[in-house]
Parts: sequence; structure tokens; C-alpha cells
Amino acid sequence: MFFRTGDASSQLPTSLRAKLERLSFPTLGHYLEEGFADPEIRRVVEAGGRVIGTAFTVRTTATDSTALHHAAGIIEPGQVLVLDTGGDRRHAPLGEVVAAQLVARGAAGAVVDGVVTDVDEIAELGLTVHARGTSMLTTKLQGIDAGGVNVPVTCGGAVVHPGDVVLADANGVLVVPLEGLEALVDLALEDDAEEPALIDELRGGAPLGSLTGASDTVAALLESATPQ
Repeated sequence: MFFRTGDASSQLPTSLRAKLERLSFPTLGHYLEEGFADPEIRRVVEAGGRVIGTAFTVRTTATDSTALHHAAGIIEPGQVLVLDTGGDRRHAPLGEVVAAQLVARGAAGAVVDGVVTDVDEIAELGLTVHARGTSMLTTKLQGIDAGGVNVPVTCGGAVVHPGDVVLADANGVLVVPLEGLEALVDLALEDDAEEPALIDELRGGAPLGSLTGASDTVAALLESATPQ
């Protein structure tokens, strides 16, 4: 037997969610290097704005969506479906029917490392979806003994564990372990709070390099490279 299931993923703490709703997600890119999905995974259905939730992971084969159909019926409110298709980019495992089930279950969104279908219908349902693109070719219910639910997966090159925090917007998708995000979010919020003042100084004519210290660094580099 090759199909696997794991423990149900956790819910996002209320206090952390409140902070994330105020945060500009790209600010985390100043501090993190891992967890960012391939930029080819873009928002293909914008129904509810930004996505914030915990990962509910599913792994399927290229042509069989049996595991996904099962998983869609047990996802919990506030969780984000993260789907690893095993590298397939031709067959769409997620369409109107699966999306309708996710909405009925209260899913916060879906991230598919592959293609999806029925994007107009999904938009009407109100589910925000990130994927590599769209396709008319769909998966089938073949019952192949492979894949898994709530197991570690790979999505756009990022390793995703059940319960990791999923953040997605028009810029892309980021997956961060809960503990790591809790340790970083306050610092990122401080950066966001300082940014309007920085932009005001730029509008007033101040050079960016002088404000950030980059120009001093360049000057030091040039001095160190000058023969004595």
C-alpha cells in the first residue's frame, strides 16, 4: 500500500491571524529565503483577496484525483488546500466541483502546483486559487494506490508540512512553519510601520542609498578596492 494519511493540520492562532491581516506579505521576503513557491504559481482566481490559513496538504498522481476528492470533504474551516500533483502540469485536478466542496467546508483558499480548470465558475463560488495556469484536460477517479492526505508535500519547490502557515496574494505564495512566523511577524510589522515615513523622505528628494546606508557601504567598498 502506497497511499498515506497523516494527522490533521492545526488551526491558526487568533492573535497571529490578526497580525497577519495587517502585514504586507512581501516584507517577510526581507528576512526569509526559504518557503517561497516558484513565481510561476500565480493567483489565477481572485475571489476573496489575500489568503491566510494553515496548510491542508494533498499529494496526487498526474491523472488520478481520488485523494483530492477524499480530502476536499474533510478539510476544516480556515485551512488552505496545498496540492502537490507530482510535477504534472497538463491535467487539472481542481475545478468547479472540488472548489464547491472546499467552499462548503470553509476552506481559506487553494494552492495547486499544477493547473486548474473552470476558473470562471470558481470565481463565482468565491474561492481564491493560486496555480501554474489553466487546462481543459482534467484528472479522473482512477483509484490509484498512491498519494496522500496531510503528509509532507512539495509545492513550487517549497516543502510544506501540514499545519504550516500559508500566505498568498497577487505577488505569490509563501509557506512558513508556525513557530518561525510567530517569531518574525512583530519585526515585519515594525518595518511596515516605518515604510510610509521612508517614502515621504524619498518624495522630498532624499537619496534612497543615504537613507538605507547602502551609499555608505558602496563608498567603503570603493575605498577598500583603491590601491594604497
